[in-house]
Amino acid sequence: MGNVMAASSPPQPNIAMPPPPPPTSFPASFAKTDPSGKPGGGDQNETQQLQSKETGLDNPGAMEDLHKKCKDVFPVIFEGAKLMVNKGLSNHFQVSHTVNMSSVAPSGYRFGATYVGTKQVSPHEAFPVLLGDIDPSGNLNANIIHQFGSNVRTSFRTQIQNNKFTAAQLTNDYKGSDFTASLTLGNIDIINESGVVVAHYLQSVTKSVALGAELAYQYGPSVPGGEIAVLSAAGRYTGDDYVVSGTLGGAGLHMCYYQKASDQLQLGVELETNFRLQESVASIGYQVDLPKADLCFRGMVDSNWTVGAVMEKKLQPLPFSFALSGTMNHSKNQFRLGCGLIIG
Repeated sequence: MGNVMAASSPPQPNIAMPPPPPPTSFPASFAKTDPSGKPGGGDQNETQQLQSKETGLDNPGAMEDLHKKCKDVFPVIFEGAKLMVNKGLSNHFQVSHTVNMSSVAPSGYRFGATYVGTKQVSPHEAFPVLLGDIDPSGNLNANIIHQFGSNVRTSFRTQIQNNKFTAAQLTNDYKGSDFTASLTLGNIDIINESGVVVAHYLQSVTKSVALGAELAYQYGPSVPGGEIAVLSAAGRYTGDDYVVSGTLGGAGLHMCYYQKASDQLQLGVELETNFRLQESVASIGYQVDLPKADLCFRGMVDSNWTVGAVMEKKLQPLPFSFALSGTMNHSKNQFRLGCGLIIG
């Protein structure tokens, strides 16, 4: 359920989400796709220019983008070797071929396809959007996003494994002039009477402050007592070159701080606390951009003594992108290395 759901650990409900299509298997800057699945990515406040004439406040974006600024600074670690070939068949249709070799994740070949419709709602957004990938065994991940009018956006995600629906999620967002309300239904099973329902609301209070809440409700025979509900509060403060965001609920605390130090350097600090397990993990990440060298470097270190980094290099003038990933846990004496190449 995005960053807010990821911030809370059991007993908070958790929706099994299908992994994103193959392009997002590489570091985020290779194939930017935001959490809603729309191509092009970018800051929600940049793509949503809705403004209330009465209050002068902007739309705060969706709750799942609350920690987006900080999250984007951290590297997307991968292991093994990956080769991806992207081919644009038209202005609206693109296919991809991905070969993955890893000792951690399943290895093999996957075919992906992306279709972007003709309904242009902004310079960076068009609908409907269909994303999907499939392997030779028939395992499928699919995502469909469409915007109805100027305020209502609906997305449906599903995953099929071994000829069975293993995950399904339907999300509907209503974006007002200075607020966003969302309702998500996950893994609803009418026969076994189980599923997850999550409601989000995020309101712009001032031009810098946004406050909101999340209510997650899970029911079913596997849930102790038959049902459980978790309420969380959320807030975000946006400065000139920094963003502070956080969520607080019965299961835990999630705090993020983002700082743009310069045009080349961005920093992020994240703290996740689980009240039930009485555990906390703090992480520090940074991103260095060198446009003249077509180079982007992301690194991180956390309180579990894990150090990781990803270097991304565009091999101009060739249509190639190369990535090198490495991570090490000093206390467990573990090391993993990954390399990837994107063509197209």
